[in-house]
Parts: sequence; structure tokens; C-alpha cells
Amino acid sequence: MRNLPQTYFPIPLETVEHLRNILSEYFEVGDTSIDVPADGYVRFRGRFIQDLASCFNSLKEKFEEAGFTPIVRNDEGRTAVIAIPEVTVDTPANWPLAITLFVATILSTMVVGASSARESADAAFQLWRGWPFSLSIMLILTAHELGHYFAARYHKVPVSPPYFIPLPSPLIGTMGAFIRLKGRPQNKRVLMDIGASGPLAGMIFAIPILIIGLMTSEVGPLPTEPYLLEGNSILYFLTKLTIFQQVLPGNGMDVSLNQVAWAGWVGFLVTALNLMPLGQLDGGHMAYVIFGQRAKQFFWPVIIALGALSLFTASTTWIVWIALLFFFGRVHAEPLDDVTELDPRRRVIAIFTLVLFFLIFPPIPIQFIFP
Repeated sequence: MRNLPQTYFPIPLETVEHLRNILSEYFEVGDTSIDVPADGYVRFRGRFIQDLASCFNSLKEKFEEAGFTPIVRNDEGRTAVIAIPEVTVDTPANWPLAITLFVATILSTMVVGASSARESADAAFQLWRGWPFSLSIMLILTAHELGHYFAARYHKVPVSPPYFIPLPSPLIGTMGAFIRLKGRPQNKRVLMDIGASGPLAGMIFAIPILIIGLMTSEVGPLPTEPYLLEGNSILYFLTKLTIFQQVLPGNGMDVSLNQVAWAGWVGFLVTALNLMPLGQLDGGHMAYVIFGQRAKQFFWPVIIALGALSLFTASTTWIVWIALLFFFGRVHAEPLDDVTELDPRRRVIAIFTLVLFFLIFPPIPIQFIFP
């Protein structure tokens, strides 16, 4: 957002009256306060005479023409419309950067797949061998990010293109991807749509990719040399149990994941990490639309839980995530209209999305086993 040059402090009374006239079509004003809750703001308290969810976009457009953005809040038991002297400017999308990162991530994930497909001394340098993993994981991640992107565009929320993050790692090859909302969502319903569309779209691809991968992977004795063991989540464990009719790993046996199965497992992991109910993460959006400001109380319990997992499982993964969450897990995305609540259908979807987190969360993501 940027300050508009025509906005001055103190605000001219003519400007306040103009805003009040705009608002009168939608809102019965009881009282008006200038420089509340901050300098340059105007607070109108009263009640809406139209359905807020239906009329908000029209109100927002008219306020923006006057150089203001409206936000709606509960204020001491009353409804307050606060005019903020800022307007969101939708900057041009940086598609060249997005495409470059996308191609780089394809290459980095192909390196991972090629390494696992090594059949001769020089096979690791034949990138084409890594296409099953790269194609599978890119389908999952692209579906995830496009779910966010198209939901935001549908609701007319300014949004960046998806930015993928290549990672020169022999295990995953990427740190996932992200989009940046360049404006606040209209209300909790819009925030829910944007937040839930990503993980749900990604799982639509991750589940069949995992099933196909497991069905084409081999079950055999556990290695006698040091090896990597992927962690079990509830859904991953049940999927293996259904396909192989036995608990794996168990009785000295386990499934040796091929590239497609590994991509499915990674897709589960990336989705689970995004669904942690904190801050700007997808799960943080779900927590906020369900619990409102109380969602901020989840921060320390989640941090303590991850710390306990690190302590009792000797996993360094959660130590890294604790550090990241200190920067990204404290601030939630608050919609412009924080009064309109979820409709029943969206509430069910939001709750399901949080339940999904518990189904795909692996307490020990990766272990290095030394027989």
C-alpha cells in the first residue's frame, strides 16, 4: 500500500463528509471520529443496512477513488468502518523471474531424480533419468501454487505469480514455492478460499502420485548399510498398509520408494509444513478464519511441540522450522472485513484442511539409519 499525496493531516472536514456520504448508502453512521485509531484515519461506527459481504467491494471501490481503503472491525460491541489513507497499487508481475525460477527448479529436481536412478558411474549426470521425480513433484507444487493464484485472481486480490525455490539438495531439490498477496483479502471467506485452495489442489495430485509410486515400488529386506528412512504420517502409513497388506517398515522389510513414490511422499511433507496453523502459512490462514484473533495463541504451543519433537526424536528438521517460524509464524493475514464470518460450507472446508494437517504430518520426517 502507499500513501496518496492528496491525503493531508489533519484530514479536511470536506473529505470526512465525502466519505460519510459514500458510506451512507451502505451504513448507518452513529458517530464519526477523526484521527482514530491513528493519525490520518477516520472511524465511523454504526450498523450496515446492506449485507456486508455483498456490498463491501462496491464500498471499497468508492473509498479508493477518494484515496482511502475501508476496513471493518468490531469495536466495543459495535461495527466500525475505518478509512485508512492508503490504497493498494497492483504492481506489474515479474514473470521473467517466475519462469527462471520454475525452470531452475525443474533442473534441481531432475538432479535428485537422476541421482536416485543411478545405474552406472556417470548416470547421475544424465538429467533425463530424473524426469519421473521432477514431473511428479512439479505437478504437485504447481497445482498447489496455482490453486492459490487462481483463487486470489477470482476474488480480485492482487497477487504475484508463483515463485519456485530451487534447492541444490540430494533429497528434495526444492524448498517449494510461494505466491505473494499484494493486497488484503476482502473477508475471512476470501482468505479461506485462497488459503485452502493450494493444499487441497496439491493433494489432488499428491495422493494418486503416491499410490501409483507405491504400487510400482518394490518391497524387500531393510538395507544392511546406512540408509535414509522417510517418516510415517497417519495417511502415508494407512496407504502403505492398504497397498501392501502389512505394516512397513516391519519384520525387517520395507518398501524401496521409486522416484514417483518419493515425489508423493515429499508432496505430503511440503503440504503438511504449509498447513502448520501459524502466521502466513496456509494452516495459519485456516486457523485465523476459524478462531479469529485467538489463532495467535497457537504460536507458543506449536513452537513448544516442535521443540519437544526435536528433543525426543533427535530430529534437526524441527529446529530449522522453529527458527523459520519465529520470523514467519507470528503475524496473520487479516482481511479488510474482519466481521463477516465463514458460511457453513467454508467452515467445513477450513476444519477439514486443519484435520488434513494431522493426517499427513510426519513427527519424524527423515532419519538416517546406521544398522
